[in-house]
Amino acid sequence: MSIADADNPDFDGHAFDDGGWDDRGLDDADLRNPFWSALRSRHAGIAQVVGEVARYPADHAPFLGVAHAGVAVADAFEALIAPGESVYLLGVAPQAPEGWTLEWLGDLAQMMCTVPLPVADGPDVSPLGDADRDAVLALTALVYPHYFRARTMSMGRYFGIHRDGRLAAMAGERLGTDRFQEVSAICTHPEFNGLGYARRITALLTNDILAAGRIPYLHVSQANTRAKTMYERMGYRLRRTIPFWSLRRT
Repeated sequence: MSIADADNPDFDGHAFDDGGWDDRGLDDADLRNPFWSALRSRHAGIAQVVGEVARYPADHAPFLGVAHAGVAVADAFEALIAPGESVYLLGVAPQAPEGWTLEWLGDLAQMMCTVPLPVADGPDVSPLGDADRDAVLALTALVYPHYFRARTMSMGRYFGIHRDGRLAAMAGERLGTDRFQEVSAICTHPEFNGLGYARRITALLTNDILAAGRIPYLHVSQANTRAKTMYERMGYRLRRTIPFWSLRRT
């Protein structure tokens, strides 16, 4: 199924028997430790691993995960993290060894969608590929800085809306396991705000993920009330608040 097929909210998605999952008893343990879970499953092929510590290559994402909070991490940190580099952890963090600073950056809202979303009419949504890389990097540098890297697009599928030859809005897939798929890099160029472009792409991608039998989720800063409210109005629901840290050499 292509993302275009998801434009129809009545698609025959085999994941649905009663219009969605009953998520009250949903086993989502993987989402309590999203970086580690993704690096040990769908992204195992690119993971850099030392013992029970894993990270993405620096040109993919500045994310590091640990199997559990009690992991002995000193040797792994020395091997995996370059001098002067900052990496980020989500959900689970170890005790920082001597010579390292672990800084809590706040809690993110982890939101999930288990039912198909209505899709508003709008411009065509098209896949983004290598030819769009410069435009994607320019847009994310403008409105989604810090976490998008030169090869982040290789972590999943990305889609965009072009207007007048320019990338106006985009969204794509980043973290994931066999059961769950994160929707990420949802952003709009400031000159195209208020037109519903990011909302349209997000709804299409959400429906496409659901139709494939997986559950879409996303992360958003608690301080970003505008985005959080938009996701709630679309049909995403808060699953949990999840702590977010940066890690660097002291």
